[in-house]
Order: sequence, then C-alpha cells, then structure tokens
Amino acid sequence: MRPNRLKQKLARDEPALGCSVMFPAPQLVEMLGYAGFDWVLIDCEHGSIGPADVEVMAMAADAVGITTIARPKTNAPSDIQAVLDRGVMGVQVPHVNTAEEARRTVAAVKFGAGAQRGLAAGTRPDRWGLGSRMPEFTQAANAQSLVAVQLEHELALSNIAELLAVDGIDVFFIGPSDLSQSMGFPGNPKAPVVDKAIDGAVAAIRAAGRAPGMPASIETLAEVKARGCKYIYTHLPRLLGHGASAFLNPPAG
Repeated sequence: MRPNRLKQKLARDEPALGCSVMFPAPQLVEMLGYAGFDWVLIDCEHGSIGPADVEVMAMAADAVGITTIARPKTNAPSDIQAVLDRGVMGVQVPHVNTAEEARRTVAAVKFGAGAQRGLAAGTRPDRWGLGSRMPEFTQAANAQSLVAVQLEHELALSNIAELLAVDGIDVFFIGPSDLSQSMGFPGNPKAPVVDKAIDGAVAAIRAAGRAPGMPASIETLAEVKARGCKYIYTHLPRLLGHGASAFLNPPAG
C-alpha cells in the first residue's frame, strides 16, 4: 500500500484540500489530481456511486497520486468495509455521535484482535493477493488508512470530550448542514447558536491535539482555515458553478 499523502500532511499540521464527487466519474477524479488537489472524497452517502464505481475511481486517483477517501452510505461496519475493499485509503464516516460508535468505526477500518473488518486475500488493497504477504499488508493498511468521523448532530457535540478520547481517529469532521438541522436551523449554519457551537467544537478538537475538518467554498476557505481546520474539501458543483459564473460573466473590457 502506497503512503497516504493526506495523512502525511495532517501529521505535519498542514492543510489538505480535497473535492467531493457524488456520481461515478473516474475521469473527473483524474482531472482533480492533475489540477493539484491533495485528495478526493467519493461520496456514497448522498450520491449515486456504487462499489464498482468506487474501485475505478480509486484506480484513477492512484494513477495521478491523490488520496481517495470514501464516505460510506452509513456508519455500519459492512458499508465501511465495502468501500475499503475497493481500495480507498480512508473513510469519512457519517453520523458518529458517541464514543462507542467511534470505537466501532475504528474497529471497522483497522485489522487486529477485536476488529470488525474482515480480512480477505485477493482484494484490491492487497494488490489482488499478488503483493506483500498478508501480515505485512495488514500492518501497512493499519498505518496508512485514515479514519474521519463526522460530528453532525447536537448529540455528538455534547459528547465531544468522550469522542476525542477515542484512539485511532485522524479527523473529527464538523458537518455544518446536518448540525444546523439538528439544532433547529435547517440549512443555516451561520445562525449564531450553530456558529458558536461549531467554533467551540473546533476549538475543543484543536485543544486535544486532534485534527478538525470542515467543508468550504471559495468564499469561506479562508475562514475555515482561520478556524484551524486542516482537512478541508469543497463540492464539485461549487467549483463548476464558480467557473461557469466567471466564464459567463467575464470582467468588462
């Protein structure tokens, strides 16, 4: 398994910029790599991407040297394993609200005693069984795989101290949209009470020496960085929309 460049940047406390793709498009993944993104989020929760699509998109990312992170359909171990077996280098797991759910997530990603991840020979991460021996593969997979958990409910923020005490998690990702809905302001993460909760959560994550993550747009990227987030992605439609607007409405003259 090749080194996880995204994980390396986070270890150096450097921002790592990604883009979310919600539909099957290995060509777009390849373009994002050539464009200079550090990583791509393959979104199986909200998009139309199936397991076979994940595999081909991961191949495209590997070809251009960017890191693939998948958001599984749910936080169930079976859904987490389904994307990992296709060869992605980490997962961003939705709706993690308690320390027990966080521990279950780590166990679904890592190999070892008590783990919930099935160990099978001949999968793509294992180079179809044609690479290193299984013990070496499991060690490399545990070292390189990235675990991000999404804190997107008021319950998760109330449990943040317990969540931050769970070992094996690389990123604590704040999901503003679902959080705003959970707090009674659907679609308005700038509502003062929601914005304050986000600030408090990011500060707690940083104070614990852990890496916070958030989404961003071109307009909010500087603000998200200023909050101390290092794991940051934008959405492909936002990039297309910005580019389309610039093309259709060029500066006069």
